[in-house]
Amino acid sequence: MHALHLIVWGGAAFVLAAAVVWLLIPLAVRFGFVDQPAGRKDHAIPTPVTGGLGMLVAVLVCGAFMFDELGRGSLGFALAASMLVVMGLLDDRYDLPWWSRMAIQIAAALVLIYVGDVRIDRLGSMFGPDIPSMGVWSVPFTVFAIVGAINAVNMVDGADGLAGSLVLAGLVMLGIEAIWAGNASVYRYVPILIGAVAGFLLFNLRWPRRARARIFMGNSGSAFLGLVVACFVCRLTQAPQDPVDPVLALWLLPVPLIDCLVLMLRRVRHGHSPFSGDHNHVHYLMREAGFGPTRSALVLVVFSFACWGAVTLALSMGAQPVVCFAAFVVVCLLWYWTTSRRTRAVNLFRIVRVLSGGRALPVANPVGTEAP
Repeated sequence: MHALHLIVWGGAAFVLAAAVVWLLIPLAVRFGFVDQPAGRKDHAIPTPVTGGLGMLVAVLVCGAFMFDELGRGSLGFALAASMLVVMGLLDDRYDLPWWSRMAIQIAAALVLIYVGDVRIDRLGSMFGPDIPSMGVWSVPFTVFAIVGAINAVNMVDGADGLAGSLVLAGLVMLGIEAIWAGNASVYRYVPILIGAVAGFLLFNLRWPRRARARIFMGNSGSAFLGLVVACFVCRLTQAPQDPVDPVLALWLLPVPLIDCLVLMLRRVRHGHSPFSGDHNHVHYLMREAGFGPTRSALVLVVFSFACWGAVTLALSMGAQPVVCFAAFVVVCLLWYWTTSRRTRAVNLFRIVRVLSGGRALPVANPVGTEAP
């Protein structure tokens, strides 16, 4: 498939996603699919949460027209994605209990595994000894990875344009890796995925003459994007010929994964539910340091590309995957230590803000308490 062909379909996905998202805004308001400003939600007015549906429609329609024959992989992805988007819309509308959301996420993961034939069977030497096959542990580990990706994207979705921008960056990295590895089953889909996310971000990012997002992705969008990343990372790292090393999966979405792991560990340590909400996410800390949503997204996207570039370069120079995994653990531990005192994390981001061209703000009181 020629590059021009892929670019055209990526553009078509962008236009279709933007059009569907725009058309859904008045319908969402009419039927109550809006996010009300309350509690930890600090947006000014009720905002539609149908961005996930817009992205799903664009991906499925463009995918159906782009390829003459749709196999089991496409069918499994479409079914799993549709399940998650419907679940997310119902959750945004009626606030479903956590166990029902988790059950549907697991069910969607199983559909992707058994219908779409997506699973993690090899981990290489990520943990030291080479693991050529996971055997009976393949299915539960794949379910864990898919559900983990879904919740990581959901947890970082707390500022206009942030989750979408990080996933967009991850898809660009994914596409580059797929092209480098010659994995046509991945790179021919990536332009459609990028186009759909970009079409949504057109209405979700803040622009010079728009002070707030016109639409949110909602739980449907975060679940959909988490599934997208998990699905195509599996297809890239588990390819029978010329697979990309599985350890790279950790570095395609480093911010959501690290933020999710550290927060869940801290909540469990303090006797709270790992799914409870708080103001300790990275975007809250950056906002307290004076970052606006757009600058936050830009800084974290640059950080993501830097991490991916460093790990990719290290692997190409012969670094062992276990070293790259150890580096991920070290970064998680450093972030846990940094955020254990809120003022320490906020002051770090104030320094980053100045380095990225922002105005200097007063340094927070260094005597901080441990983050709850």
